Amino acid sequence: MARRAISGGPEASSLEGVVERIVYFNEDNNFTVAKLQVAKTQNLVTVVGSIPSPAPGETLRLKGEWVVDPKFGRQFRATSCLTVLPSTVAGIERYLSSGLVPGIGPEMARRLVARFGAETLDAIDDGVERLQEVDGIGPVRAESIVKAWQGQKQIREIMVFLQGYGVGAAHSVKIFKTYGEKAISVVKENPYRLALDINGIGFKTADKIASAMGIDSASPMRAEAGIIHVLSELVDEGHVYCPCEELLDKVTKLLEVDRSVLDQALASLASQGRVVLEDCGEHKGVYLTPLHVAEMNVARRLRALLEQPKQLPHLNLEEAILSVQRDGGIELSEMQKESLRKAIQGKALVLTGGPGTGKTTLVKSLVQIMGRGRQRIVLASPTGRAAKRLSEVTGREARTIHRLLEYSGSQAGFKRNEENPLAADLIVIDEASMVDVLLFNHLLKAVPPTASLLLVGDVDQLPSVGPGNVLKDVIASGCVETTKLNEVFRQARESLIVVNAHRVNSGHFPQAKPAENGRADFFFIEREQPEKVLELVKELCVKRLPRAYGFDPLDDIQVMTPMHKGVVGVANLNAELQGLLNPSGAEVVRSGRVFRIGDKVMQVRNNYDKDVFNGDIGRIAGIDPENQSLRVRFEDRMVLYEWSELDELVLAYAISIHKSQGSEYPAVVVPILTQHYVMLQRNLLYTAITRGKKLVVLVGSKRAVYMAVKNNKVQHRYTRLDAKLRTAAH
Repeated sequence: MARRAISGGPEASSLEGVVERIVYFNEDNNFTVAKLQVAKTQNLVTVVGSIPSPAPGETLRLKGEWVVDPKFGRQFRATSCLTVLPSTVAGIERYLSSGLVPGIGPEMARRLVARFGAETLDAIDDGVERLQEVDGIGPVRAESIVKAWQGQKQIREIMVFLQGYGVGAAHSVKIFKTYGEKAISVVKENPYRLALDINGIGFKTADKIASAMGIDSASPMRAEAGIIHVLSELVDEGHVYCPCEELLDKVTKLLEVDRSVLDQALASLASQGRVVLEDCGEHKGVYLTPLHVAEMNVARRLRALLEQPKQLPHLNLEEAILSVQRDGGIELSEMQKESLRKAIQGKALVLTGGPGTGKTTLVKSLVQIMGRGRQRIVLASPTGRAAKRLSEVTGREARTIHRLLEYSGSQAGFKRNEENPLAADLIVIDEASMVDVLLFNHLLKAVPPTASLLLVGDVDQLPSVGPGNVLKDVIASGCVETTKLNEVFRQARESLIVVNAHRVNSGHFPQAKPAENGRADFFFIEREQPEKVLELVKELCVKRLPRAYGFDPLDDIQVMTPMHKGVVGVANLNAELQGLLNPSGAEVVRSGRVFRIGDKVMQVRNNYDKDVFNGDIGRIAGIDPENQSLRVRFEDRMVLYEWSELDELVLAYAISIHKSQGSEYPAVVVPILTQHYVMLQRNLLYTAITRGKKLVVLVGSKRAVYMAVKNNKVQHRYTRLDAKLRTAAH
């Protein structure tokens, strides 16, 4: 049954009211379901339609039609939307209470409205002296409110300008913060800058604005922006470059313009230095310039490091190996001993291998030996969790690579580089499979020529989230000595997690029977229907695992899933688990997403200024509506977010398996269904299993597990690092 329109008078096609709450919001297309308190009647009505970044407390003026949905009943389907200042006393108080104006919270809003009534907004406009008529507002507070209000007025001007193009309040704030008073002129001059400069505004939105401004679809500006957009999307998928013909085919499909326009645009981008074209043998590759620079420099710097003479530590190597075994009560395998010798005597070594093969023991032994030789040792890992684990294993300080390199906001770069290298004789990088080509370039800049480098990682795991496939390329180049540990030690064989990780990696279905010591730390629970899987995942996280093992549902249990969408995708799992584990309390709603105090959240992009990075997980510790801010505790420190920055955070009750790299959790729950067939690969399932320390539970269909185990086709990434490393050797 289709929706039907409800006819009526003029009021049937327009509606004005205050957003009470957001029921649903789709960030991809701005589709919104919201409850609106209509000014005239004070009734709550359901509004559906494209409403860019709605926020509770906003007053919306909508055009559209009334319809009856067969499932949800009477609704107002909006075809256009405009944010306006409220005119009623109640609307003004709600608007000011919502936190849309920094410095004014619910209590201050109540006092302002009690004093000025319907003239409250005019009173704020009047300035500092007028505001001081309100109890509790002194000169400093009044000036702060007026300044925030003036900024809000500028943002509203931008909003009015952009709303017709599908850009809402939250993005208008970001545009204002990025461009300031020049925002409108910048957008008019080149709307495609929005897609490059503003997180959350994509090419399609910028293209829509450009079209509405009358910019020709075949303009060089649009063609260049389309090429950069497609290249950027490919980088997000892990590619370092794209073959020229493939790139132009993708851009032609996106822009629907003549190929000659794109050929000219590509030549122009190359002459501007924004892209680099490189002969890749069978095809010509197109790079975004920073990635070409990074790949070239990684190859050059790594080869240069290998060519520098080694300064050997003053110690008896064989005696040191015997001593570290005796002191630690361990017996190293011959392969481990040989790897130790290579790491101590050589300039660079890659150490790879699966769980239980002794990588950790080897690193710990190496650090002990080199420490006795009075070598300066630096330990680092791509993530905070991995660095913490490395520190616990070695008994020495370990940092994230970003912190090791000392990012400086004032310098807009890392302090550690060629001019200011690390003070180190040995640099150990753990979880090296996570390191992308850009970060590896920055790291190698800071490695002194006299130092040795040890890269430790599992090459069979998923590649880095960022562009490139550094560890695999370094190994494939043959330029760096590589040791692959493949013997699983007896103690490790007692864990089904380790046993099944290796079974999956070798193409076999995981076993569910207990390992050698009878201990079961791995379970596969078969369910076929997505709804059944969802219910069981919730039951495991909320009741069964905490009751049986004493796990804390938030701190100890991590749900990981192959996909973002669907019943057991990241988005729906987070909504369901948040509703069970943290259902109420102080909250902020932005773009339809609800964040509450106590929520488990993840940072989803690198923010060097805040010193938080893609994949970092924390807990919301406080929400301040008056100052439009939110505090998140990451490990041992607090990070402040303005509400306009909340698109950098997502709920993390459930995360994608890709985002789990470099982390370990006491308990891991993994839904896996044939719905996920696009993502079902061996290295994905292998990565998921190896994230669990004490318990791994797979929930889903046997067929899906078989599909993952048998699919050993690793997603190809366009990268030339291995070729450049081989070329640099000649």
